[in-house]
Amino acid sequence: MNENRTALGYQNFEEVRTNHIFYIDKTDFIREWWEYADKVTLITRPRRFGKTLNMSMTECFFSIRYAGRRDLFEGLSIWKDFPGKGDKYRALQGTFPVIALSFANIKAGKYTDMEYRITEVIADLYEKNNYLLDGNVLSENEREYYKSIVPGMESKVAAGAVHKMSDFMQRYYGKKVILLLDEYDTPMQEAWLCGYWDEAVRFFSSFLNAAFKTNDALERGLITGITRVAKESIFTGMNHLEVVTTTSSKYAASFGFTEEEVFAALDNAGLGAQKEKVKEWYDGFSFGSCKDIYNPWSIVSFIGKKEYDTYWSNTSGNALVNSLIRTGVPGVKLVMEDLLQGKSFRTQLDERIAFDQLNGSANALWSLLLATGYLRVEQVEQVGRLLKRMYTLKLTNMEVESIFEDMVRSWFSGNVETAYNDFVKALLQGDVEAMNEFMNEIALQSFSSFDIAKSASSKDGPERFYHGFVLGLMVELSGRFVITSNRESGFGRYDVMLMPADREKDNAYIIEFKVHKPSKEKNLAETVARALEQIEEKQYEAELLAAGFARARIRKYGFAFRGKECLIG
Repeated sequence: MNENRTALGYQNFEEVRTNHIFYIDKTDFIREWWEYADKVTLITRPRRFGKTLNMSMTECFFSIRYAGRRDLFEGLSIWKDFPGKGDKYRALQGTFPVIALSFANIKAGKYTDMEYRITEVIADLYEKNNYLLDGNVLSENEREYYKSIVPGMESKVAAGAVHKMSDFMQRYYGKKVILLLDEYDTPMQEAWLCGYWDEAVRFFSSFLNAAFKTNDALERGLITGITRVAKESIFTGMNHLEVVTTTSSKYAASFGFTEEEVFAALDNAGLGAQKEKVKEWYDGFSFGSCKDIYNPWSIVSFIGKKEYDTYWSNTSGNALVNSLIRTGVPGVKLVMEDLLQGKSFRTQLDERIAFDQLNGSANALWSLLLATGYLRVEQVEQVGRLLKRMYTLKLTNMEVESIFEDMVRSWFSGNVETAYNDFVKALLQGDVEAMNEFMNEIALQSFSSFDIAKSASSKDGPERFYHGFVLGLMVELSGRFVITSNRESGFGRYDVMLMPADREKDNAYIIEFKVHKPSKEKNLAETVARALEQIEEKQYEAELLAAGFARARIRKYGFAFRGKECLIG
């Protein structure tokens, strides 16, 4: 580890080394990747875990463009002699033609814009290698083809352009190429969010197949991203693809900082006394069998600013996660309630993210949250006769917990947030008239935002809103109340219960939600009455009475909904 300047934003390995920027040695990845000898490797890690810097490091090590740049690696692990290896890796440095691409900035609201951005990346690759037009390597037809690779080219031309470039470079250098593709799934996530998934799948399936499967000029391929997009989507037929996810043991310590590395960095920065709090805030990631992995962005930010904050959330781009949780089925929000209270839950996972299943499958969402770093694996068990894997999952750390609280608050943004805060005040003051006023404002402005998932049914709408509303209560009243929902008490399951931490200061609350049924109730007032009757009939107050609360300190409310109209009584 170099004791150099702590600075953010450096993703180019050459810049890090020549500008003497704080760097934790990850060059063992080069040796490990080369020794495994997999033809094409896909590695998935959350954002800001050093994927781009490691790809740049790999390019600097192998690329002919960096031949003779011993200074970039001297003093690092890859440059040291190992038993039986001699100077093998020093001899490898700068000896391969390398194609390095990144889709990190391919974000577009519609397919035609995404396609154009892809053609810009490919055209830039051709421009950087226009020395290939010199000499006799290319035929006249190939020269014309080369000159046709420009921004806005047809998608069928763009899909095969990297394949052709590999062939040109192999012939020029007399050696097969190493192909690096960073953040391959960024445009795929945008495609799903913006509604052009099927078009994007057709393009990327063709592009990846040409670049990594049918490419005879390929020596090795390395792909990085955040998610493992299902093979059936864009990796069709790529049976030679080695997939390394967050639960795999390969390259476990190569992305992110280990606890040993973090603690050494804190000592060097004079922050050794902060180790336990840093661990509480930023530890919790695990890759395969390697536990206690830290997000590099958060650690470098903390060392530089010497204060605790949600550094990762400011860079992680959680729009997809936000959308899926906000519009998720009621069961998703129930689990989120437990997670925000520090609890864990058990589920099965399929790490192959099928984006077209995300709206309807809670397990697909949990797989995405694990891949993106929001959840950590506490335990893995094999259960049943078929030894299916069952995962126990929990929010990763305090930073992630804070991110989720901010996410829930964002659901009640602007005027809705003001109304929400006013509603909470009215609830605590027992002002039913004000509660009705503010609750109707909240429901009118935010109801649809909890019911916009493609798979949502109109019947789910009120319950989706109700669980989003409860999560908002949990965030707003965190620490002051223990808030639970849909739990057994007495002879049934209450909707919401608020149990105060300070019994002298605050009352306890039971809230029952009901959707107006015209066949059973004439108006919302009757729906409210039915909700209050249920609280009494099912004896929901039993849990509070058993905990020592006096009946006089228990407030009971019925919430009746009809469309976006609400009545509280």
